[in-house]
Amino acid sequence: MAMVVTEPCFGCKYTDCVVVCPCDYFREGESILFIDPEECIDCNACVPECPVSAIFYEDNVPPQWKDYIALNCNMAPLCPPITEKKAPLCD
Repeated sequence: MAMVVTEPCFGCKYTDCVVVCPCDYFREGESILFIDPEECIDCNACVPECPVSAIFYEDNVPPQWKDYIALNCNMAPLCPPITEKKAPLCD
């Protein structure tokens, strides 16, 4: 099981969660962040840091966002790591 970034992150891309990840497993897409499910240690540190409540345990992803499980899995290997806080896309 891994953490999954879902719809609320799209177009916002807050990076508060990135700086608390002890293993640097976040990946930066153009409009959304992803978590590498092969590397995630399920520490839950990122969940309370997300200002838009976009991160869930894989088994707890709301039904309307289940497609984001595969999206994180497919996109994380293609995107560069992000380890530092950046300005969000929205305010």
